[in-house]
Amino acid sequence: MAHMTVQEAIDQALQEEMARDPSVILMGEGVATKRRHLVDAFGEERVRNTPLAEGIIAGTAVGAAATGLRPVIDLLFAPFLTLAMDELVNSAGKLRYLSGGQFSFPLVVIAMTGAGWCVGAQHNHNVEAWFAHAPGLKVVMPSCIDDFKGLLKAAIRDDNPVLFFVDIGLVYSTADLSEDLPDMSVGQAAVRRSGEDVTLISYAKTGGVCEQAAQSLASQGISAEVVDLRTLSPLDEKTIVASVRKTGRAVIVHEASRSCGVGAEVAAILAEHAHGALRAPVVRIAGPDVPAPASYPLEQAFVPQVDAVVGAARRLMG
Repeated sequence: MAHMTVQEAIDQALQEEMARDPSVILMGEGVATKRRHLVDAFGEERVRNTPLAEGIIAGTAVGAAATGLRPVIDLLFAPFLTLAMDELVNSAGKLRYLSGGQFSFPLVVIAMTGAGWCVGAQHNHNVEAWFAHAPGLKVVMPSCIDDFKGLLKAAIRDDNPVLFFVDIGLVYSTADLSEDLPDMSVGQAAVRRSGEDVTLISYAKTGGVCEQAAQSLASQGISAEVVDLRTLSPLDEKTIVASVRKTGRAVIVHEASRSCGVGAEVAAILAEHAHGALRAPVVRIAGPDVPAPASYPLEQAFVPQVDAVVGAARRLMG
């Protein structure tokens, strides 16, 4: 195992995929400046800085993907994706279907999201549910270092456009990266901890919150199972439903706004497919429906915390 940051694991995935497949190119705002080692390894043709023009970057990537390349574009902060909605939603997401399968659009969009850097509302907005709602797009949001590397590699190899969201709060966290990672697939959740009494369902940084909550609950005699969604579109309904059918209780946790969020979709899936097994109502813990603050104390209050998850699970247990 090698100890490194999540950012270093992402760079490692990019380097390995660019070495494996000459059709993989990297474009974006400052990518050649920040990742000079990739320029040295693969040349300026394959690693390119771009103007600060998200729509143009995304549109170029769609065209490149249609002509046989596998572009990876870095648009920095998730709110900037609003400037590329037409290119990503109306072109990348729909043209494979509209062409009757004659074209594929294997592109990856990397964007940072969430609290952790106090960058304020214009740079911090969890928009993953918008893209999970868009037909033709896949959405990935990892929580651990192995998944940042393994799922980015899987996203690059996928023949569909993939939004790869990087939780800002995890970018420079450090952990041991497994040396022999198995090939991963987009669309598979992971059971991080087995339990019998309640299922905690989450993704990105709140996955770690749920693992900490499960440890606290164990000390109180409550056995919590932790499910990390990893991919938000497509959702791994089989794993979600199987876990809640076993435990009979569910707490869904995410930092994004509560209204119309991923948690609402998961709750609906459980209502449709696990209703008979539920021993208590499904509970959602999410960020407030307000713009993200820039103040550090307010930003931390914005994000679901361990105590809130523990309290919800205890209430479900009666």
